[in-house]
Amino acid sequence: MPPSTISPDSGPRRRVLLRLHTAAGLLPLLLLLLALSFGAAGDAAAAQRVLRGTVSHVTDGDSIWVRPARGGAARPVRLLGIDAPELCQRGGAAAREALARGVLGRPVLLHTRGRDAYQRVLAQVGTEGQPDVGAWLVAHGHAWAAARGPASRYAAQERQARAARRGVWARPGAIEPRAFRARYGSCR
Repeated sequence: MPPSTISPDSGPRRRVLLRLHTAAGLLPLLLLLLALSFGAAGDAAAAQRVLRGTVSHVTDGDSIWVRPARGGAARPVRLLGIDAPELCQRGGAAAREALARGVLGRPVLLHTRGRDAYQRVLAQVGTEGQPDVGAWLVAHGHAWAAARGPASRYAAQERQARAARRGVWARPGAIEPRAFRARYGSCR
């Protein structure tokens, strides 16, 4: 019986029916909240897709263009977890050349993690011979680990490159790309 047909003098029966009606009214809300939480998890899973393609262009030491294997236009991709020197910065051209030698014209596997502020796909990039190109670039001194501290994805590779004086670490005074951009702006 709907609540509107319950008479005020129904007593305990009215209270039971009102409780049932209130619970039934909350059920759609609870189902909606549950669906939204699964939807958010689904969006996170979708943001972490694996894509295949071929590198058609290397912009700089941490940005490439990938033509999807399934067809379509090439998409800009930013290597996740690294920050390579700007092209006009010491080590910038060498970083781009190292990345180009490793990936240009080759098939790659992208483990995507969303997009950056410039709408580039953020991804861990791998090739047949190098499952994590970002790790290789940092280990050879062509890029910094983007995150700081021991929890950084590539902190160990950066420590090894610094100790061995590879790439940007060959000479003292290397400036982190973000500090360089803050001081001098972008090279573009």
